[in-house]
Amino acid sequence: MAEGKILSIESMGLVDGPGIRTVVFMQGCALRCKFCHNPDSWQCGEGQSISSDELYARILRFRPYFERSGGGVTFSGGEPLLQKDFILEMLKKLKAAGIHTCIDTAGVGAGGYEEILRYTDLVLYDVKAVDPEGYRQICGGDIAVTEEFQKALAKSGTETVIRQVVVPGINDTDEYMQKLSAYIKEKIPQAKKVELLPYHLMGSHKYKKLGISEPLAGVPAMSKAKTEEFYKKYFTEM
Repeated sequence: MAEGKILSIESMGLVDGPGIRTVVFMQGCALRCKFCHNPDSWQCGEGQSISSDELYARILRFRPYFERSGGGVTFSGGEPLLQKDFILEMLKKLKAAGIHTCIDTAGVGAGGYEEILRYTDLVLYDVKAVDPEGYRQICGGDIAVTEEFQKALAKSGTETVIRQVVVPGINDTDEYMQKLSAYIKEKIPQAKKVELLPYHLMGSHKYKKLGISEPLAGVPAMSKAKTEEFYKKYFTEM
């Protein structure tokens, strides 16, 4: 039986897949995205230890709520794919029970993607940037790593929704949106939907609590109206 590390569980998630979701926030992430609002999930090895059987039992208690809405279970983070053995075991249990499964991921995990995706109904794929330099500046990582996940995702044919955080002064331009549209069509052609997420300030207090310097301190929240304009202009026909 696999054991994992989790940050928290949300029983009534409404924005992480269809219907009402039980959202399991996994502990640990290899990236340090400037717009991250969960810095408390970064450190691997921390968090609450839990066995797959224990987590499965807790999820089943919420089943009457999410199942009536056409919902299911979403693994978020942190980066769920870093705990590949635990995630795979959980996905198998949930699929065997007929529960809809979803992973919210940046695609920077520990491999084993092909098998994991066989038990995943939906991927919420977080695009950070569309070129190596921008990716490195935004999250301190190598875009080639997540593009390995993209290959497995395209091969799997798993339903995919693209997510892109839009940040004032970083990627809130027509030029970037054009590049994003082209990037998705080339790299993630099976994606049926794009969600542009306006940058918000709700994670600021976590940086202060943890004593971590906030990378985007002083950057204002992104205009929802402008974000919607970008969506209508570039992504409504996907």
